[in-house]
This record gives sequence, C-alpha cells and structure tokens, in this order.
Amino acid sequence: MTGVRLALAWLTVLPVPSPTVDRAAARRAIAATPVVGVVLGVLAAGLGAVLGRVELSPALCGLAMVAALALLTRGMHVDGLADTFDGLGCYGPPQRAQEVMRAGGVGAFGVAALVVAMLGQALAFGALVTDGRWPAVVVAVVAGRVAVVLACRRGWTAFSDTGFGALVAGGQPLWVGLGWAAVLVVGSAFALPRWWQAPVAVLLALTVAMALVAHCVRRFAGLNGDVLGAAVEVTVTVCAVGTSCL
Repeated sequence: MTGVRLALAWLTVLPVPSPTVDRAAARRAIAATPVVGVVLGVLAAGLGAVLGRVELSPALCGLAMVAALALLTRGMHVDGLADTFDGLGCYGPPQRAQEVMRAGGVGAFGVAALVVAMLGQALAFGALVTDGRWPAVVVAVVAGRVAVVLACRRGWTAFSDTGFGALVAGGQPLWVGLGWAAVLVVGSAFALPRWWQAPVAVLLALTVAMALVAHCVRRFAGLNGDVLGAAVEVTVTVCAVGTSCL
C-alpha cells in the first residue's frame, strides 16, 4: 500500500499523503503504477460517458477526456513527450540531446509529437465512448502505466545521478513488467466484443513503446522522467487508436 500511495501522490493531483521517498519506496511505487492507470482510466471513461449522455460530439468528448487526464497528472507525461522528441530531433552527442531536453521550451519535434498524440487520443477516446466501448479507454490508460514498469526494468539506467530517473531507472525485475502486461492482455480480452482486438492493441502499443525507450536509452545514454512520460503517452495513443479501429 505504501507503493500505491506514493504512486498516486507522485503521478496524480489526487490528495494522497506521500510517504517518505527513497529508492526502495520509488521501486514499490513504480511497481504499483498500473493501479494508478486503473484509477485514471475509470475517471476518464466516466467523464466520457457523462459527456456522451448530453450528446456532446465524439471529438469534443474525447478532447475533454484527454484534457482531464492531463490535468489529473499535472501534465507531466505530456511535457515528457515533448521534451523527449525534441531531444531525439537534435544533432550531436548524448550530452547535447540531454541539454535540449532540459531547456524547458518546446521545439518543432515536440509540438508535432504533442499534436499527433493528443489528437489521436481525443479522436479514439471519443469514438470508443460514443460506441459504448468505454472499457477500452481504461485498457489504454492502464497500458501506458504498464509501459512505465517495463521501461524501468533492470539493465536500463538513468543518464543522470539526480532527478526522477535516478530514483526509478533500473529498479524493476523484468518479470514484474511482464506480469503486469500479461494481466492486462488477459483482462483486456473482455473489453471489446471481439476478444482479440484489445489484446492485440495492447501488445502492439507496448512493443512500440519499448522500441522507443530502447532507442532513447541509446540516444541519450540512459533514460529520465521525460522518457517515461513519452512512453506513457505513446502507449496510450497506439492502444487507443488500435482498439478504436482494428
């Protein structure tokens, strides 16, 4: 429960008291991150269901859900997505890319990544909720948090000795992430009428996200919190689009 409390305090704006933070507590919090995904997914899907009942257009409904998720998470994953793609879009050694990520502004690559991800999520969420397939929204949001557990596996280290990445990178045995992925794949089979659709989308999204993280680790000589945020948003986007159109 300490891990769940810290994960909720870290990764949401919910008024949850935060326990003492050290590397051991951080490890437990990352392992419990998919639980945060369940909470956020249910809240987003519930908002979509309510807005759908007042006959808001699917696109606006999805946009409201994406905005709610950004507010509930302090926008940290969205910020990480932009910083990560700005870093990937620059030339030079890893140190140069790290400097770009720390700069604070948003460049062309970051803006493009934000537009594609947010627009894709909004349209997909709106379509899913309008069709009554709201469990797929929960699946997509949870998948994004499973990606964090997988990205923090042992063997991938942080590129800095300070910051969020230094606390959590390399702290998860691979079996923890794979265990969460297996639970989500099995559970997602009940999310849509076609039992195979959501599991395929989940596996595709996690594969894309892990390929992105692996590339970031090579390009940046390690990972940080921005890369984890990018993994969340890419996974949610791919999974949401996959469940809405496969």
